[in-house]
Amino acid sequence: MSSVYDLIVIGSGPAGQRAAIYASKLGKKVALVEMREVVGGACISTGTIPSKTMREAVLHLSGYNYKSIYGMNYRVKERITMADLAFRVQHVIKTEIDVTEAQLSRNNIEMLVGVASFEDETHVKVTNSRGSTVYEAKNILIGTGTKPASSPKVPINGRSIINSDLVLELVNLPKTMIIVGGGVIGVEYTCMFSALGVRVTLIERRPRLLEFADQEIIEALSYHLRDSRVTMRLNEEVESVEEMPDGTVVANLESKKKVQGDALLYAVGRQGNVDELNLAAVGIEADSRGRIPVDKDFRTKVPHIFAVGDVIGFPSLASVSMEQGRVASARAFGDDNVLSNPGLYPYGIYTIPEISFIGKTEEQLTEEDVPYEVGVAYYREIARGQIRGDTTGRLKIIFHRMNHLILGVHIIGEGASELLHIGQAVMALGGKLDYFVDTVFNYPTLAECYKVAAFNGLNRVSKFE
Repeated sequence: MSSVYDLIVIGSGPAGQRAAIYASKLGKKVALVEMREVVGGACISTGTIPSKTMREAVLHLSGYNYKSIYGMNYRVKERITMADLAFRVQHVIKTEIDVTEAQLSRNNIEMLVGVASFEDETHVKVTNSRGSTVYEAKNILIGTGTKPASSPKVPINGRSIINSDLVLELVNLPKTMIIVGGGVIGVEYTCMFSALGVRVTLIERRPRLLEFADQEIIEALSYHLRDSRVTMRLNEEVESVEEMPDGTVVANLESKKKVQGDALLYAVGRQGNVDELNLAAVGIEADSRGRIPVDKDFRTKVPHIFAVGDVIGFPSLASVSMEQGRVASARAFGDDNVLSNPGLYPYGIYTIPEISFIGKTEEQLTEEDVPYEVGVAYYREIARGQIRGDTTGRLKIIFHRMNHLILGVHIIGEGASELLHIGQAVMALGGKLDYFVDTVFNYPTLAECYKVAAFNGLNRVSKFE
């Protein structure tokens, strides 16, 4: 048996990496367990990195961003194949794995390959093709992430009926596609496939897409989806899915409608990777979706066992998972100086056009009886928007009517996830709307949207003063 580790991290995704590296920088002895032969977890192998890389390939090859300038028939490549998309994805995955391995090695983190399971509260068994070894640790952190949820109604076959892990294994680009699930993953893939000219039908059981985001922004996205010839079936539930003799797929809805397509992507939620952990050995229970309950410091009911990342549930963002890993690692070793404010976490949704936001939505502020006003700028009003060919984007600042404090920033349009960080910095420093009025932005840039939106907001307030 190896000597006692100060920290064993289970899972090498963004949360596990940051936790391990932070502990190592504190001079602790750290081991990182990963069931795959490569590091990075689902984030690098099947999740964030592949899907966002695929999105970039789609935008480039389809010429999507330049159709408003060069015409709707403009394309960089006439016949785009799944192999074209996979080529770029595999290149980026390999680079990210190399970078991650180098970073872990540089920080003297011991890698253990295999499936981890608890023996008791201080011992973890790691099993691989060579057998099993038990390791001891003073602290243990669970960052095992999630996998696509399954349903008996949807028989995944890896050919015509797939989940998000299997998208790049499609042999051919389908002409028509059914996507079940209007959450982040389902909507992102809906946008990608529709940009490639695939006729997509999106089925969602709720009355609107992405309910946690600002309604006006989602209405704008829904408009763009319909304009891209996406058929949205909202308030609809799938009763069963069947593969037809000709290889096509039929989704039977509870409303007795039938939807047919060449392929079906099932993207209804994700399930925590807890099945192999033997949580019962330490008295920890996950809920029906495999989520592990934790306190504000990410401790489970066992004080020296922590859980972070997607396995604890919403918001399930790689960026937030990294921060959770850092905070949990600090708390494990008595460092209370590492502070993080969830109210300032940015959200990035890589739809087409992309969405990013921070702070409160109009719906939340209305419910809380906060007196607010909004200022809006449209990309079409900004020279950079015209130059880039993006005339559909918009930036919305929500601010307090009385003191002009920034309460939220919501953006839809290309570059939204980058542009948002200007608003994030101003909010974090307690800035007010007047900051944007008085600040000089480079010209032409999309950052000018902040100044235009600020003037728009002040004009609305001044009418009542």
